[in-house]
Amino acid sequence: MIPYIYSTPEEVARAVAEEAFVRPSQEGWVHIALSGGSTPRLLFSLLAEEPLRSAVRWDRIHLYWVDERCVPPTDPDSNYGMTKATLLDHVPIPEDQVHRIRGEADPEREAKDYCWLVGSELPFDGEYPVFDIVLLGLGDDGHTSSIFPHEPQLLTEEAPYAVATSPKGQRRIALTGPTILAARRLLFLVTGEAKAPVLRAILSSSPEAKGYPAAYIAEHRPDVALYTDVVL
Repeated sequence: MIPYIYSTPEEVARAVAEEAFVRPSQEGWVHIALSGGSTPRLLFSLLAEEPLRSAVRWDRIHLYWVDERCVPPTDPDSNYGMTKATLLDHVPIPEDQVHRIRGEADPEREAKDYCWLVGSELPFDGEYPVFDIVLLGLGDDGHTSSIFPHEPQLLTEEAPYAVATSPKGQRRIALTGPTILAARRLLFLVTGEAKAPVLRAILSSSPEAKGYPAAYIAEHRPDVALYTDVVL
């Protein structure tokens, strides 16, 4: 990982907004896969406000999701629902450039349908569809996307999206390892001291990190950018 360390979560979010939205959209079309969580929520809120709102070329952005919980978009757990409330309802992005995962649909069927959608919208590197930017989070158990330590097979699953299950039994649809690794740019957004032990374990390649899905991604893409307020 290449770390970019800031003093506050807001500084982290502003830096990611510039790097993932403002600059790429001013240069051309950009296909971005979004994650849920508290740090993306702050990022989305900042993007919905000036001056960032006007700095982004929303007409050049296509949005997708890294993962989604298998719930309706009106459910408080919905990643799309959170994004809609904090960002999409406040910016002039064309509706047909927002590609949500239908969490209310049959999970197996929706995973296959979303694979088809992504495959029809993105270029391929030969095997896998290529996002311009994938924004990843980090769980305190080392998970990323909705790839949890108890489902390591999703790190090598060839289908771009697959059904995952959280440790609490909640079904989800998750972007899988090979397609994450195929992205042009990978950005981890990690804020808060609660994530510090896991993050430090990954960066130090400690034995306990070997089972972390996020560590697998970092190991296989050394150029992944880490935006954080954690003192390393």
